[in-house]
Amino acid sequence: MLNVSGIAASAGIAIAKAFILEHPDYSVEKRQINDVDAEIAKLDSALGKSRAELEAIKERTLQELGEKKAEIFASHLLILDDPELIDPVKSKIADEMVNAEFALNETASQFISMFENMKSAYLQERAADMRDVTKRVLNHLLGIDFMSPAEISEEVIVLAEDLTPSDTAQLNRQYVKGFATNIGGRTSHSAIMARSLEIPAVVGTKDILSQAKQGDLIIVDGLDGHVLVNPTDDVVAEYRAKQEQYDAQRAEWRKLRDEPTVTVDNVHVELAANIGTPNDVTGVLENGGEAVGLYRTEFLYMGRDKLPSEDIQYNAYKAVLEKMEGKPVVVRTLDIGGDKELPYLDLPKEMNPFLGFRAVRLCLDRLDIFRTQLRALLRASVHGNLRVMFPMIATLGEFREAKAVLLEEKEKLVAEGVAVSDSIQLGIMVEIPSTAVMADQFAKEVDFFSIGTNDLIQYTMAADRMNERVSYLYQPYNPAILRLVKMVIDAAHREGKWVGMCGEMAGDETAIPLLLGLGLDEFSMSATSILPARSQITKLSRADMQELAAKALEMQTAEQVVELVQSIQA
Repeated sequence: MLNVSGIAASAGIAIAKAFILEHPDYSVEKRQINDVDAEIAKLDSALGKSRAELEAIKERTLQELGEKKAEIFASHLLILDDPELIDPVKSKIADEMVNAEFALNETASQFISMFENMKSAYLQERAADMRDVTKRVLNHLLGIDFMSPAEISEEVIVLAEDLTPSDTAQLNRQYVKGFATNIGGRTSHSAIMARSLEIPAVVGTKDILSQAKQGDLIIVDGLDGHVLVNPTDDVVAEYRAKQEQYDAQRAEWRKLRDEPTVTVDNVHVELAANIGTPNDVTGVLENGGEAVGLYRTEFLYMGRDKLPSEDIQYNAYKAVLEKMEGKPVVVRTLDIGGDKELPYLDLPKEMNPFLGFRAVRLCLDRLDIFRTQLRALLRASVHGNLRVMFPMIATLGEFREAKAVLLEEKEKLVAEGVAVSDSIQLGIMVEIPSTAVMADQFAKEVDFFSIGTNDLIQYTMAADRMNERVSYLYQPYNPAILRLVKMVIDAAHREGKWVGMCGEMAGDETAIPLLLGLGLDEFSMSATSILPARSQITKLSRADMQELAAKALEMQTAEQVVELVQSIQA
């Protein structure tokens, strides 16, 4: 048995077989062949294997997810059997005496390009289907043994170098019981998504991929940050007991699901959830969330080959607003850049993308993208309690410009006879130190602030939160961070505005007493953190926490602050 240590990123215990996720290289080289019949036979064999896979996937999807979800695989089968694709591939093999994988890749690329340039949205979407089918056939032609996360059909633990946002968007919680990665920290997107999906995860193990192989029995301990490879029966029994204890604790927390979040001295704060897709709302409500404090809309843009249309976005926003039944929903406009890329935008590579052309900076440059999203949001606003938040705001000018574009689109929609809510709150994420310092001026113009501590901490401390060599500088409890948070809250309250926090710090049990004392109004976190946070807050006094926070602000180091909080928790 091997015990690999990492960072506990998402609480819980998971026990299942290993599923190694490594993205294959689909690059194809042109080769001259001598035996055309053999090459065509190789192609026919690959097509046959692909067909059998798709039939099985379609049938399983039909049984488990219904007819609509199965339609995509039916369309893939039609492409696979389409003579307009297959006949030109075979002709190319025979006429040019080239290898099957090259002939397929060249022919399919021409079709993909043609579909992408068509005006019909339906035909444009066929490009994505063509690309998926081509990769499936290439798997067999190139001898690649690859299954995408979306195709997993048994209980597994996913092991990977890292999980991209688009990888995590494909994970089926029914089968993916947990995951472990070589790199990452508690604030990496893979960790954040694990908490959204409510599956145990350990990140930053450095070498789990070299320590485990496909099919090994794996235990992911998301409570203490360990990954066990091929544990003994006794160890499995020990962890099953630990799993039961944790489940019992969660059952106790669930009793608080419909209770208000009120301190012992009768101060109410709002506990909200961070989500990435409309499907995440179920977890918010099941965990007693009082609001959505952050809807990360970038996941609408990922895992596809082109920008989502206005209608696609409208339907997603409408679904979230309706499901929340009048509870507040804070939607963050597109926050692409940094470690979140959209290949189809073909943005230039940057030396430091976290400090570069991203989020609102991109949107104010690409107004075509921004206006489409704002129109979808405005149309959806009548279906619930919408609040719109602009990310990565560094100057008042940026906020004013973004607000002006939104108001222009609102005016256009109203002129078209489209209903738009008149009670949409407009706010900003406070994640850049300059914005925190100028909070008194921003507070005169915004309706609310939401403090994005994941970035605020790394920018304040000049330490990349994804870089393990400087991870010691990622200090949520540093007095400098606490002073910035206090500055923002005080400035907002002077103007009668509310302040939330949507960074991971909001759900941190060490930070919660401090944030309560600093006057934070809304704590937005992963849905699974809501009930533990409610349990903690209902045992605290706001007045006592104000005294605690005042002492913490005078401390010299993060370590001293942690000791101070621990002294009241003992």
